[in-house]
Amino acid sequence: MQQAAAALYLRLPHSLATTKALETTLAQLAVANQLPAGRLRLQLWRAGRGRYTPPTDAVEWLATAEPFVTDNSPLQQVDFAQQTQTVFSPLSFCKGPQAWLYVRAAHERQQRGLDEIILCDAAGHVAEAGAAAIFWVKDEVLFTPALASGCVAGVRRAAVQQAALALGIRCQQGLFSPADLLDADAAFTANVAAIRVIHSIQTKKYSTNNPLVTNLLATLS
Repeated sequence: MQQAAAALYLRLPHSLATTKALETTLAQLAVANQLPAGRLRLQLWRAGRGRYTPPTDAVEWLATAEPFVTDNSPLQQVDFAQQTQTVFSPLSFCKGPQAWLYVRAAHERQQRGLDEIILCDAAGHVAEAGAAAIFWVKDEVLFTPALASGCVAGVRRAAVQQAALALGIRCQQGLFSPADLLDADAAFTANVAAIRVIHSIQTKKYSTNNPLVTNLLATLS
């Protein structure tokens, strides 16, 4: 959030500007809603009248809360998006400015009856799942797309890589083709809500008990 605010020339208010302040502010919302486990949503926008030449860098914001229900069920039917591509930009690391892209991807996923959809960039490189980062394992190496693919720099994406490093697992970021993903031994998606093992992409079947993935997910649970 701090990086996104800086990229958009926004000044975060004191109640959100630091990790401690953010935790204190949102904890009050969770307590007020009596949520032992809650899903908190924080939206920020520039104050003022929405001019393209902004008169202020001040921020207005809204936080909402709802009960949190995790879903770690396996992803049975997964395929590549046909109608939407990721777009790399100075802001593609944060999801908010490109919300339209993920709405389009979710619509296609629903229309095609898929459990998850995989987005690629304009050059055909694998970028991310529609609602999560994507990882795969090949020959005991953990792979994930680089930010240059236009994927979101999600906090769970970073947590997976940190956990892999702590376990001595080699993690490689880069620009990979769909063929690289389809050649993997195992694959999974990760976001703040859940980590979900992929059973199949198109006709490719993946291992669901890969030791590397099992150890990594145990560390993250």
